[in-house]
Amino acid sequence: MGSQSTRQRLSRQERYTQLIEVAWQIIREEGTEALTLGHLAERAGITKPVVYDHFTSRSGLFAALYREYDLRSTARMDAQLSQTEPVLEKLAAVIADAYIECVLLSGREMPSVIAALSGTPELEQIRQEYATTFTEKCRVLFAPFCNGNTLQTPALWAMLGAAEGLSWAVVIGKISAQQAKDELVKVIVTMVRGSQQ
Repeated sequence: MGSQSTRQRLSRQERYTQLIEVAWQIIREEGTEALTLGHLAERAGITKPVVYDHFTSRSGLFAALYREYDLRSTARMDAQLSQTEPVLEKLAAVIADAYIECVLLSGREMPSVIAALSGTPELEQIRQEYATTFTEKCRVLFAPFCNGNTLQTPALWAMLGAAEGLSWAVVIGKISAQQAKDELVKVIVTMVRGSQQ
């Protein structure tokens, strides 16, 4: 039995997962500039039309990488939150830790994926989806600590902005991961406490 018939056996979802993994490999080894649909097909050992069928365009591929990263970080955060006692500082620490760690796990790759998506409608859509998901998660998570009030939208966006800014500072080496986490916890706790009045 040749390798061709083995390759054909992958389900659509398995093929998609394989392509995402190979795409991250290319980014890690050769940089984002090297990641084209043609190169991805070559590295994955499949034909170009198969890759186009999954991603339609280069920005579609980068959008898929961003979404995959987002799903991974959300799953990690949810798992940690489910094992944390409902104490404001502890929950804030989990959010801070998960956010910063996820950025570090993807290291310099994620900013370069975002840069590659820069100016595309895909990036705008994904960022809005992510922002909505993150702020909604925080609104629900911290609601019990707001004395019956709800966390206002500006406070939620301040949390997201702090998380993004602090993560970026870690990636470019301006502060340590621990400093970023500690600061993010302070921001979250301050915002939640502010809504208690």
